[in-house]
Formats: sequence, C-alpha cells, structure tokens
Amino acid sequence: MKKRTVLIAILGGQPQVVTFALDLLLVRGELVDEVAVVHLGRERYLRALRRLGEAFPGDRYAGRRCHLRPVPIYAGERLGILQDIRTERDVAAVWRTIHELIRQLKEDRAHVHLLLAGGRRMMAMLAVSTAMLQLEPGDFIWHLYTPDEVQQRARDGAILHAPDAGIELLQVPVAMLGSYFPAIRALMTVSPEDVLTAQTRWLSQDERGRCLSVWRRLTLRQQDVLRAFAQGMGREEVAALLSVSIRTVDSHKSRILDECRVIWELPESERLDYHFIYRHFEPCLSQLGRL
Repeated sequence: MKKRTVLIAILGGQPQVVTFALDLLLVRGELVDEVAVVHLGRERYLRALRRLGEAFPGDRYAGRRCHLRPVPIYAGERLGILQDIRTERDVAAVWRTIHELIRQLKEDRAHVHLLLAGGRRMMAMLAVSTAMLQLEPGDFIWHLYTPDEVQQRARDGAILHAPDAGIELLQVPVAMLGSYFPAIRALMTVSPEDVLTAQTRWLSQDERGRCLSVWRRLTLRQQDVLRAFAQGMGREEVAALLSVSIRTVDSHKSRILDECRVIWELPESERLDYHFIYRHFEPCLSQLGRL
C-alpha cells in the first residue's frame, strides 16, 4: 500500500510560501496527498489561510486530489485559537500541537515533508524540536528561498504560483535522532517540559562522564588542585591551601587543562583557564572519587 505523503507548513501572513513549496515538490515528483497548515489566530493569518484555500478548489491541487487541512493552535479549553506566542504556556501549546500532528502522521505511516519558511520563527524552531524526535529517514525538512523581487510581487498572496522565477526548495540537514536512539523516541508522548528535563539529564550525564575521565587521568596532587579550582578558588588561594608555590599550582593547572582539552575535544587555539575548571567541575564535585 502506497504511503500517504503530507506537507506540513507553518503559515504566517504569506500563503504563497506554501504553494511555491508545493509546486516545487510536484516538480520533484512528490505527489502530495495532504497539506497540513499550522497557524495562529490573528486575522492576518486567517486571511492568508482563506487565500490559500482558493488554490485547493474541490479538494484538488494541480489537477489531482490534495486535501488542505488547517491545524489551528488552541490556547486552551474555551480560550480559542492562540493569537501569538508570548508565554511559556503558549510555547507549550504550539509544541504540543505540532508534536501531536507529526505523531499521528507517523503512526499512520505517512511520508512527511516539513516546511519551515512561513509563520513565526518560534513556531519553526518548535517544529524542528519535535521533528527531531519523530521524523524518519525518507522524511524531509525544507526551507524556501524566494528572490526579493518575487517576494514583493507575491506579497500577501497576490501571486500563488511563480514557475521559473528562481525560487528554490532547500533541504535542511537535521539529525532525526528518534530513529536512532530508542531513549529519545520514548519522548514522543511526553510534554515539552519533560523533553527539557530529559535533555538536561542526558547532558548532565555526559558532562559527568567527561569530568570523571579527566579526574582518573590525574595524580592525587593534581586532583587536589582541580578540587580547589572547582570550589571557586583562585591561584593564590590554591597555593596557600596546599602549601605549594603558585608556580607549582600553574604546572598542575596546565596538566589538568591539557587533559580537559583532550576529553572535550577542544582545538589548541581555544584558550582555557581555571574558570573552565570551575564551570565544568563544580557541578560534579560530589560525583568524583577522592576529593
């Protein structure tokens, strides 16, 4: 059975962005069965949606069946369509809407094209966030390049089709992590808050692993110096605490930073100092061995 092909578009006030992209996909041989348009509730966006609907008479586009599906973002029960993205609650509403849309499409085994060229920039960023969790190899994320002169002529949907006008559909290289890491794919049914919490946890685990790798490469005295820097001390304070010269402290610090450069894979051109030790090791102090 042939997979259904769906174009997801973030709609702002420029409906021609959607039709320009759809025309280019058809030229590439992508027979799109549905266009799902995610939008806010401002009158300008609703007017763009109505104009876009004119390109789909009888649920057809370019002579073949293609359904235009509006996907409004609701602010909450009985609050109507979200007008703008002003608060974290609004961000969560947008994320959940796009997340659920893509989740349903992938459950239905649909082939997805995601267009980021229209609408609010924050909506595009949130769309990429959820796409990385759910899209698979064979799905695509696109940006649309439209020459300035064409943008002016087509503004507000004055022109919905502009063949041979120098418009380009550019693929956005995004790692579709959910396809490769089961732990990430498990986030497909959670909230944006849960995604951020999980992301912080994974990053923290990675950071602890690097800190431990450096720690295990050091002598006991170098570990003492690292601990002191990680507690926020300066060179003179470390020297006084350990009853050694500042020159000795600097020697140990250089060895510590050399190991950090290796473990964090940092270029030789990047300058490191004891502030690097504090930033990275202070959160990990309780996780290390002999402190």
